[in-house]
Amino acid sequence: MIDHIGLTVADYARSRDFYARALEPLGYRMVMEVTLEETGGHYQGAGFGDRKPYFWIGSGGDGKAPTTPMHVAFVAQRRAAVDAFHAAALAAGARDNGAPGLRPEYHADYYGAFVIDPDGHNIEAVCHLPEDASR
Repeated sequence: MIDHIGLTVADYARSRDFYARALEPLGYRMVMEVTLEETGGHYQGAGFGDRKPYFWIGSGGDGKAPTTPMHVAFVAQRRAAVDAFHAAALAAGARDNGAPGLRPEYHADYYGAFVIDPDGHNIEAVCHLPEDASR
């Protein structure tokens, strides 16, 4: 249903580097970047995905922090990728907001991990597959 989503960030370079590191274990990379020069100084952004950008981070270059943190959950094909995302995000500067593990309150096979990104957004990686199917 959703083609793409974008988050406003205060420090574009810091957030671009953070997401490049945190999303790599999930198989996502920066696939497109728009510069301030290309937009006449109004916007800069990085789009992450596999073939096309599904997730964008960007700023107007003014350094203003977002006012409302958001929640974004990324698909992981294996539980091990959820674990690797959590470790990579923490190493890239995130704060822990929920270690990798089952969340049976959502459903029996919901395996997720949560971090708080540099701008206060709650970022999650989740695998919905049973353990034996996610290897």
